[in-house]
Amino acid sequence: MMPLSLASIGEERTIRRVGGNPDVKKHLEDMGFVAGGPVTVVAQNGGNVIVTIKEARVAISREMAQKILVL
Repeated sequence: MMPLSLASIGEERTIRRVGGNPDVKKHLEDMGFVAGGPVTVVAQNGGNVIVTIKEARVAISREMAQKILVL
C-alpha cells in the first residue's frame, strides 16, 4: 500500500483505507473516497492532487491525498 499522493498519473488504483481524524475521514468518504473504490490520479498541480473518482474530477490537497492508502 502507498499514499494516493505517490500514485502515478493515469494509473487506476484501488482505495484500501482512508485515514485521518473522524471529520477528515467523513469528508473524504462523502466525496467518494471509500475502501474498495477505484481512483485515478489525473494531475498533480502545485500542492493539489486532481483525481477521477466516481466519474467526477476532484481536487484534494496533497496532505489529504496522503491519508488515502491505495494499492
